[in-house]
Amino acid sequence: MTVAPILRVENFSKSFVLHEQGKVIPSSSGVNLKVYPGRLTALIGPTGAGKSTVLNGIYRTYLATGGRILYQSGAGEEIDLAQADDHQILALRKTEIGFVTQFLHFLPRQKTEDVVAQPLYQQGVDRHEARERARQTLSALNLPKRLWSISPATFSGGEKQRVNLARGLTAKPRLLLLDEPTASLDPATTQRVVEQIDKLKKENVAMLAIFHQMHLVEQLADEVVELIPPPAENGNGETS
Repeated sequence: MTVAPILRVENFSKSFVLHEQGKVIPSSSGVNLKVYPGRLTALIGPTGAGKSTVLNGIYRTYLATGGRILYQSGAGEEIDLAQADDHQILALRKTEIGFVTQFLHFLPRQKTEDVVAQPLYQQGVDRHEARERARQTLSALNLPKRLWSISPATFSGGEKQRVNLARGLTAKPRLLLLDEPTASLDPATTQRVVEQIDKLKKENVAMLAIFHQMHLVEQLADEVVELIPPPAENGNGETS
């Protein structure tokens, strides 16, 4: 049985315009990829190839300059994320698309277990159940129990990354975007992340991820897409 992709990115491009300097800075160009349920597609390429830009374009943190980002929703609707209105994007972020970035954002004085459970609260999951699921993931990622009831504001970089990962993994969205999820982690915790990603695959979560460690790409990726830096443009938006 052929499995249809949950996401198709077709000829995606993104450039940033520096209006004061009259310059156009290309970040991604001609990107094509597919992401399937229960599989992980890895983005690789040198610094400047626009890997994070692609993830931000899919999540709609950035508006695409060109191309299509076709997402198959849980209701069976094909949505071009590059053209969808803000209400659609916010609804999809709440229920179907998750993003683990390199930075943890949270409300001041919020308990760590509540930071992790927040996506479940938004989905209407009972608070007791949401917290229990959050605790299970925090335990799986080896964050000490003594930290669960305090704010992550004073945590180390590695501890914050574990909280960030726990939030994305606990939510179990249909499509999960991962931007260098193991960058600040020690080898033992990285292996725990690998185990959690394998578990999500078995639960049919589709994933698009950036890893700089090639051994993780070899271990986790079902598909690999290599990006190359786009050609430079001059002040008139022409390639040079």
